[in-house]
Parts: sequence; C-alpha cells; structure tokens
Amino acid sequence: MPPDQSRVRGFLPSIVRYFLTSQMSIILALASLMVGAAAIMVTPREEEPQIVVPMADVLVQVPGASAEEVEKLVTTPLERLLWQIDGVEYVYSISSKDRTSVTVRFFVGENREDSLLKLYNTIMKNQDLAPSIVTGWVVKPVEIDDVPIVTLTLHADHGYEGRYSDFDLRRMAEELFHRLAEVEDVSRVRLYSGRSREVRVELHPDRMAGFHVSPGEIATALSGADRSLPAGHFVSGDADTPVVSESFLLSADDAASLVVGVFDDRPVYLRDVADILDGPAEPASYSRIGFSDLYLTEHDCEPENVSRPAVTIGLSKKKGVNAVGVADAVIKRARELERNVLPEGVTLTVTRDYGQTAHAKVNDLLSSLLFAIITVIALLAFTLGWREALVVALAVPMSFSLALFVNHLMGYTINRVTLFALILSLGLVVDDPITNVDNIQRHIRMGLRDPLEATLAAVKEVLPPVILSTLAIIVSFAPLFFITGMMGPYMAPMAANVPLTVSFSTVAALTVVPWMAYLLLRNHKFRKPAPKDDTSGGKTGTRLQRIYGAAITPFLSKSRNRWLLLTGILAGLGLCAGLVVMRLVPLKMLPFDNKNEFQILVDMPEGTTLERTDRAVRDFEAYLRTVPEVTDFVTYAGRPSPMDFNGMVRHYYWREQPNLADIRVNLKDKSERSMQSHAIGLRLRNDLQAIADRNFVRMKLVETPPGPPVIATLTAEVYGRPAMDYGSLIQGARHVESVMSALPGLVDLDDSSETDRTMYDFVLDKEKAALHGVTTADVVDALRLALSGSTPANVHLPNERQPLPVRLVLPVALRTGPDTLGELRMKTASGAMVPLAELGSFREVPAEQPIYHKNLRRVAYVYAETAGIPPGEAVLDLQSMLKKDPPQPGLTTEWAGEGEWKITLDVFRDLGIAFAAALIGIFILLVGQTGSFVMPALIMSAIPLTLLGILPGFWLLNLAVGSTVGGFGDPVFFTATSMIGMIALGGIVIRNSLVLIEFIQSEVKDGVPLKQAIVQSGAVRMRPIVLTALTTALGAWPITLDPIFSGLAWALIFGLVASTLFTLVVVPSGYYALYGGKERV
Repeated sequence: MPPDQSRVRGFLPSIVRYFLTSQMSIILALASLMVGAAAIMVTPREEEPQIVVPMADVLVQVPGASAEEVEKLVTTPLERLLWQIDGVEYVYSISSKDRTSVTVRFFVGENREDSLLKLYNTIMKNQDLAPSIVTGWVVKPVEIDDVPIVTLTLHADHGYEGRYSDFDLRRMAEELFHRLAEVEDVSRVRLYSGRSREVRVELHPDRMAGFHVSPGEIATALSGADRSLPAGHFVSGDADTPVVSESFLLSADDAASLVVGVFDDRPVYLRDVADILDGPAEPASYSRIGFSDLYLTEHDCEPENVSRPAVTIGLSKKKGVNAVGVADAVIKRARELERNVLPEGVTLTVTRDYGQTAHAKVNDLLSSLLFAIITVIALLAFTLGWREALVVALAVPMSFSLALFVNHLMGYTINRVTLFALILSLGLVVDDPITNVDNIQRHIRMGLRDPLEATLAAVKEVLPPVILSTLAIIVSFAPLFFITGMMGPYMAPMAANVPLTVSFSTVAALTVVPWMAYLLLRNHKFRKPAPKDDTSGGKTGTRLQRIYGAAITPFLSKSRNRWLLLTGILAGLGLCAGLVVMRLVPLKMLPFDNKNEFQILVDMPEGTTLERTDRAVRDFEAYLRTVPEVTDFVTYAGRPSPMDFNGMVRHYYWREQPNLADIRVNLKDKSERSMQSHAIGLRLRNDLQAIADRNFVRMKLVETPPGPPVIATLTAEVYGRPAMDYGSLIQGARHVESVMSALPGLVDLDDSSETDRTMYDFVLDKEKAALHGVTTADVVDALRLALSGSTPANVHLPNERQPLPVRLVLPVALRTGPDTLGELRMKTASGAMVPLAELGSFREVPAEQPIYHKNLRRVAYVYAETAGIPPGEAVLDLQSMLKKDPPQPGLTTEWAGEGEWKITLDVFRDLGIAFAAALIGIFILLVGQTGSFVMPALIMSAIPLTLLGILPGFWLLNLAVGSTVGGFGDPVFFTATSMIGMIALGGIVIRNSLVLIEFIQSEVKDGVPLKQAIVQSGAVRMRPIVLTALTTALGAWPITLDPIFSGLAWALIFGLVASTLFTLVVVPSGYYALYGGKERV
C-alpha cells in the first residue's frame, strides 16, 4: 500500500510541525538544561521545608503574687486581649508564683512581621490596664531562624582533660563569640553553659553586725560608686572642652576599697564586712562532652572514664539565606580561630551542622534521582530500543530542569520534599514520552504515511488524552495546597512541583519529544507493515494480542465472568477494610526518621539540687560511652541545650531549673551503621529507663520528628467545669496518667504538674518591724540579696569582652536553711542592728502548682510517646479504658487538641477532602472530554481499586520486614505520604484508561467489531502501560530506602500492580458491559 500523503491538520499538529521543521527544539532543550543547572546551583538547600509559625512569648513579672492571683489579675486579662488579635490560633499560658508566661501562636503561614506588629500594638495600647503589681514584661518572638544551624563545643583535647575548667573554656568561648559573629549571614550567637567571670562579694552577717552595716547600705554604696556621666562643657580661650565625671569601679580592688559605712568615726570598707572574689561565678549549670569507647579507639585514643567540661557556641543564620553556605563559612572560620586563637590542648568539636546534613540529604536524593532516571532509561533501551530511550533521556531532565527553575522563582528551597516530588513525578513524566514514542514508532512502522506525517498523526492521536491526564494530575495535587496546619507548608513543595513537572513534560511532548523521535526513527528500517488487524506490527504485536486476548476474552464473552470479577473486587475491598479494622496495617501520620542524633531529657523531681541532677546525668554518660553507634554526646544540667525546631515548639529553651538536664547524642553517619536511629532508640530504651528508675528520673527519649513537631505524640488535655479548682484538674491528670501507664507501648509518661513539695515563707511581724523602723520592702530586698544575689554595679576593665558584674550574696555555707538566714541583721531607724529572726519567722508551706491555660480555659496536660504501636490505636484503646475507669465527675479528657493525634486527624481529613476534590475535578474534566456521565465513572473506577494492591502490600511488607527491637515493635506504617502515593496513582490510572478507551473508540470508528477492537487496542496499549508501571516502580524504588517517604514508594509500587491489572481488565470489561449490548442489537 502506498503511503498516505494527506497532510495532518489541526492546532496541536501545527505546533508540533513547527518544532519538527525548525531548530527551536534544540534551543528549548539546551535552554531548559541550562536554567535547571543554574537553579540547582543557586537555590538554597535545606533538609526540610521551613514552616513559618509566627509565635511569641510574653513574660510578665509579678513579684510576690500567688499563682492564682497571677492567673486572675494578670494572665486572664492578658489572654483575652491577645485572643482578640486577628490570625491568632492558640494562646497558651502558665501562671506561677511571681510570674506568668503567655505564648501566642498564630496560624501557620501568617506573615511574621505583621503578626508581631499586631501583638506589640495590642500590648502597648493596653498597657494602662496592667495592674500595679506588675513590675515589667518582655515580648520575645520565637522563629525557626532562631534555631542554631551550627553548634561548636569547646573542650580540652585528648590528653589535656584536667588542664582546663569550664571557667577557662567560657573565657575562650567569649572571645570566639565576637569573632564568629563577624561571619556573613550569621544572625545570632549564643553561649551555652560554663561559668562566666564575676566579682562576687560574699557578705558575712557577723562582721556586718559588728560594723553596724546592713545589706541594703552595701548595695546602695556599690550602686552609687558605679556612675559616669557627661557633666557639660567649659568654654574658654575660644575652645569648647567637654567635662565628664568617670567614677566607674575599675577593678575588684576598687570595689574592696569602697567605703560602705562609718563605725566609731572610722570608715568601714567593703573588705571589712565581706570577702571579694574575682573569678568564676557560682555553678548554675554543668556541661560536659564525652565520646564513646569505640569512637576513641577508632581515633587512636584511650577510652575515658569521665567526660570533660565543655562550653558550646550556637550560631543561627539570617532568614532566607543558604544554610549550607553559612554553615560552611562558620566552620571554616572556627577552624582558623582554633589554630590561631585557642591555646594548646583546647579543641572545637562540631556537634551540630545542619548545613552538612542538608547538603548530604540533597546530594543523596539527587543521586537517587539520577540513579532512577538511568535505571528507567536502561529499561526502556532494553524494551523499546536505544533510540526511543534516548528520547526519554532528554525529555525527563528537561522537565525536571524547568520545574526546578520555576521552583526557585516561587521561593522554594531544594529540600527533601522538593526532590521526593521529582522522584514521585518520574513515573508520570516518563509516561508522556513513552506514550508518544511508542505511538510514533508504531505509526512509522505501519508505513501508511511518510515519517513526518506519521509522527504528526501519532502525536495527534495520543496528545489529547495526554493533555487531559496532565490536567487530571494537576487537579489531583492542587488540593494539597489547602492542607491546614504545619503539614501544609511541609507538603507545599510537593503540591507545586508535581504539577510543574508533569506540565513541562507535556510541553516536551509537544516539542522536543516528537522532534527527537522523528530525528532518530525516520530513517530506521522497520519490518514490513503489519496487516490491519495487527496495529502494533510484527510478531511481537501478534504475540501480545494472543496473550491479551486470552486474558480478556473470558470477561467479554460471558456476563457471568464479569459479575464474578465484580464480586471478587468487592470482596477484596472488604478484605482491605478488614486489614485496617483488625490493625494488621498500622496507620501513622509520618514514620520515624533516620537521623544522626537524638536527645535525652532528664527530669528530676522539683526541688532536686543541681549537683544531684548532675550525678544522675553522669550515670547516663557512663552508659552512652558503651554504645557503639554513638560518636559523642554533650550534657547540659541546669540549662537547656541549643534548641532545634522540635525544641522550639515544645519550649525546651525554658528548661532552666536545677532539676532538669538535656543530653544531646550524636550517632555515626547512617552510612556507617546498620540500624536506623529509631531502632537504636528502641534498643537502648530499656537500659536508659533502668538508669532513670535508679535515679528517680522521668526520662524522655526524644527523636527529631520527620515533619511538623508536636508537644508530644500523645497529649491528653484534662478540662474541668468553670468553677472547679485547679487541684481537681491535677488529680484528674494524674488519674489519666495512671490509666495510660497500664497500656503497653506507651513510654515517657509525664504530666504538667510539679512534684508536691514545701517551701519556706517568711512571715513578717509588721507591728514589730514598724516599731524598729524596718519596712517590708527592706526585709524582702535583704532576703533576695542574701539568697539570689544582687548586681548593683559592674567593674569596667579595658579589655573585657563581657560585662563584669559585682554580685552581692551570702556565702554558700550560710544559704542552707532558715536558722542561718535568721541571723542576717537589719539596721533599725535608731541605727541598731536587729536579726531577721526577731522581726518574723519562717514557716513551711506547700509549694504552689503552676496553672496552665489553653485558649483561656484551665487545662492540665498528660504527655506520652509511643514505642512500637500506632498513636491512633493507642488513643482508641485509652478512650475505651477511660470509659471503664473515668476521672472524677466534672472532668473531660480530650485527645485531639494537641499531639500527633491531632495532626493525624487533621492531615488525613485534609488529604481525604483533597482526594475527594481531586476525584470531582477529574470527573468534571472527563465529562467535558467524553460528553458522557457514564464514561468518566468507568475510567475512574480503577482509582479506588488501587487499594487492592496497597493495603495487602503493606500487610505483606509487615510480615516480611516488620521486626521487634528491644521488646518494642518496629512496623512499617501506612502514612500520609502513602495517601499522596494513592493520589499520584490516580493520575497514572486516568491516563492509561483514557488512552485505552480512545484507542478502542478509534478502532470502532474504523469499523472494527467492539470485541476485536478491545483486544487489539489492549494489545497495542499493553506495552506502554506495563512500561509506565515498571518505570514508575523503578523510579520509586530508591525512595523505599528513605524512612519518611518509603510509604509513598511502597504505595506506588503495590498500587501499580493493581492499577495496571485493572486498567487492562476492569476498564475494557466495563466498557464492553456498557456498549457491547448496543453492538449485539
């Protein structure tokens, strides 16, 4: 048959013809690859997408007020004002004795600057409403860029452990502090732990009494001596000369020589009534660094029995800058300072480098993406031929390059979610060129037209359904933009990049793909054209037609077989539902990540001394040295460690009590260990808990969450009736905690109440004090000075980098109890000295509990983590247990207000709505394309059937690789990312089904009987459909190694098996059931 020389016409063929006959395809391809390379180089890199959550702490000082008084007079009115601010989502507060802390959290995505401006304006315009008992307040904004991206720990080197104290290290760190702050794009530098320098004035009450000097007089004398003011100017001899009075204290000797009183007509010097010490401050915290025995052995060092003192420097970056570049610049500068500034035997250990982790994660994913592309191209070269594979090898990088360029223009960074979006898109992107190239090859092979017109005819045949399926994919992923809460911005890069990539893939299908396929295939010698009934050509087509015909014919021939197929599908869906109901497929929002770090929180009972807390920490240190996966760890007792995003949300930076400690543990790189960090935590948990129990510690093993952080995985909120006292809420929370402790798999239980304990209250006999001429303020100030210290002055030294305070305080030996404190003497109006014990008495009273609020309501919290069980299952079990054993009447327990369970409900709700919206959008598109309401339903019928592959696949996966570590389960979870995989499958199923039906309808129009048309079209489409499934599965395979997005990958792989089968069987069978009767009539 001679070739058909008729010209292929139409709008789309005219576009394709232009690129086939011009050089624009070359220019477009080169330009795409160039802008893609530029985008990879200039786009900032980070490990996770930044989540903007405008948040601020309002700290109010209310000295002397009880917790309830603070709550009623300060906290509640302040909360009402802040709750009225537009955009506020939550208002939390903690009312304690002497102070309140109110945290305002705006909705995710609110403009940070506008939110803080509204907060400041609200407070300032209502400051006249503040009660007189309020002495001051401060507003502290908290944001993600406050998190240090690099921490440098300063410590003695191996072999010099005993040479340098924490005071020495702090002095060195203060010098590095200023030099590292000079690094470009560093925004904030903080020092953690180490004793700073101070001039401590230790008062001796007996000597003060002997010289008739009171603490207040000493403080006044020091304050008056620390003054310097400009006095004015002399004008003389036509010159203006400034006059100043610089009366600063210039040394500790100046302070010691200060006259603080007169006794027997002789001056009394400060050194007469106090000891003046110029040196390290009293310990308020302890920090040490330690190394595991294996790590030291590998570095040719002797294992150590004790850790060494350490001081840590934390550095944050400016907003919007590249974390990788800033971290590299900081570490480079630190190494220079280590060589040139630090003395022998002192070294810096990089204990956090988020720049390096982001760079490594991005590089790993780029490598995985490249590996997936190469694998896919190799598969296509084997199945289609090297020419066809070469077309795909150009189309895929071109689509990704343009997507990355637009990603940069939209302000997104290159992060794990962005790159996973590209890997997810690989199967969708490859489908376009596979469909095009396979059809172009088929048309050229048929020999009915010359190669140019055959290429245009082939493209015209498949491009309309390809474009429609691209629109369907865009509609599928667009609803992800509307996910609420912290998961919204976390998933936003995926919602943007998948539609971008498939859109540019369609652009390539219009331009570069036909051009290159025509270029490579036009002169290729194919076998003789196949007969009409073999539209795929040759023996291969005949063989595929026989195989496919044998598989599909039973369902076309007998309606009973179609009913059996429908019954089997419905039974399979019921089985899938049963897998979930019977908890054989565990559900979780996001699985655990595989990080190179974890954190241990050590909570001793309130009232525990710093030294006792430190002894407990040393027990943990001794154990961690024996863990082979550990490289180093840094402990912080009495002060918080450098926060991360998780700690920012959980307010770990408030952990400044002597009974609290943090341990930051660094592990070997994931490439150097066989176990993931979560499994390591499970393995260590029982041993760590034994150490905690031995030291009466409430321990929490904290893993960095893979997505948005929460207060705790499980958070129970206990509310009461409005008139109920807060003590009842605490008792209810403790009851809930006792019920939770009975559920296996719940660990790290704690509640928001403090340990019941006592405190001393000095009850002043006001009448007796008045008779002596001593005021209440004098007594209160003296007590505070004696126990907490006072800083009335500073010593001004020319080379001192930090303020050098003069601190008044009693010696530690005299701060041991009320008896010694009662000997402190006050000066009466007559000048006599009277001991405090004569003006009042100390009484022991219960310490007050802090009062928690959430959104203006009193609340008590109970926290727990899960180990080996899904949070949702735990909540359902706990709700059932609390029905049998409820707290006292009037109390209610809510589980969906905080914690991962809330985010799980929100995310699965939003994803469910997004999936439903996507289905509706796809249905509308298909109705517009087909002009029928029945046909879209048939085409979309294969989408929910992907569950028949996904849920049984996860069940089998758990049977195969689910394990138990340390007595805790370590299953494979069906997660939110798995649902995203289902959404992506919808696009693939729609494309395959739509093209298949288009082929069937085209054959029918050519006069082919329907049954034969189905068999022939199925045989023609079988190869590209199977290839699409295989390439998508191969593209997803590298993701299975990632702990976060592995659920997405497995959902794609398992779903592709079902979707491919149902596209080739269910859709044709349904089509024949709908339209076969008309043909028979």
